[in-house]
Amino acid sequence: MASKSKKAEFDAVKTLEHIEQQFEMFQILNEEGEVVNNSAMPSLSDEELQELMRRMVYTRILDQRSISLNRQGRLGFYAPTAGQEASQIASHFALESEDFVLPGYRDVPQIIWHGLPLYQAFLFSRGHFQGNQIPEGVNVLPPQIIIGAQYIQTAGVALGMKKRGKKAVAVTYTGDGGSSQGDFYEGINFAGAYNAPAIFFVQNNQFAISTPRDKQTKGKTIAQKAVSAGIPGVLVDGMDPLAVYAVTKDARERAINGEGPTLIETMCYRYGPHTMAGDDPTRYRSSEMDTEWEKKDPLVRFRKFLEAKGLWSEEKENKVIEQAKEDIKQAIKKADGAPKQKVTDLMSNMYEELPFNLKEQYEIYQEKESK
Repeated sequence: MASKSKKAEFDAVKTLEHIEQQFEMFQILNEEGEVVNNSAMPSLSDEELQELMRRMVYTRILDQRSISLNRQGRLGFYAPTAGQEASQIASHFALESEDFVLPGYRDVPQIIWHGLPLYQAFLFSRGHFQGNQIPEGVNVLPPQIIIGAQYIQTAGVALGMKKRGKKAVAVTYTGDGGSSQGDFYEGINFAGAYNAPAIFFVQNNQFAISTPRDKQTKGKTIAQKAVSAGIPGVLVDGMDPLAVYAVTKDARERAINGEGPTLIETMCYRYGPHTMAGDDPTRYRSSEMDTEWEKKDPLVRFRKFLEAKGLWSEEKENKVIEQAKEDIKQAIKKADGAPKQKVTDLMSNMYEELPFNLKEQYEIYQEKESK
């Protein structure tokens, strides 16, 4: 009598563990600025390496000055960016001008480097309508305040690019908290289903406002969530500018070659509060944690790397700092000169043709504003 065939062993837990083990953090520079993954070094010229550092230093100064301006009452809503320069600026450095950037509210630096005038970024912070009037040819949308909504928008923009035959990508950013939103899953799933040229970033800065990352998901990584959408997922050291640049460059090349979207999780840290609207990070972060992450500072790491190659100096950095301060001074002055907003502006900007119930109100406010 023939023996019964043995059923294949099935272990759901083992399958999950196997998947999670595949998502190892990609790194090129260690905390001392030493190359630990030479084969993965991106082909950047000395001038490009210096430019990347210049942008990161400039962005750090922009963050410091923006915080000061906010405290002075000269800016409105502001989300600090210090600590995330490698995640934000190095990823953007791998893009081209024809690519479309759909930022979250912390991602103002990327759209400035993509072409949005600095004074308009300040006007956006103030809630002025001119801050959202994007210049012709600058492929960005205003920062999204609704957490995760930009993921769905990015999937749509990317599909539009594909249908128009453009060799470009749509790129978006959210935080680890944003990965818990339904829009996150819908966006990556839609883009994957239509093989749309999109790059989705999750900047895992460890805390969604005050909620620690381990309360967001049971998953060991956020990058592994790409598996559910059938798209590549990458976990990268978000404090390492060269590693962030390399994975972004790779994702872009695959996207424009018809290989679809990528989800990239950048492990990083924000040194400041979630926003300047009253958040106190000392209530949910320890000083030991702050100190640990300060040792990983992307500017310090990259500075050490460049100095070892003879490409950076204190003199070069000071020039960038002074230029940033002067640019900010002139930009805030220009923002101060913007016309004061009126109620009638709100109505006319919202409607091409006013509905009947607003026409009477428009006339009332127009008369008030003319006095």
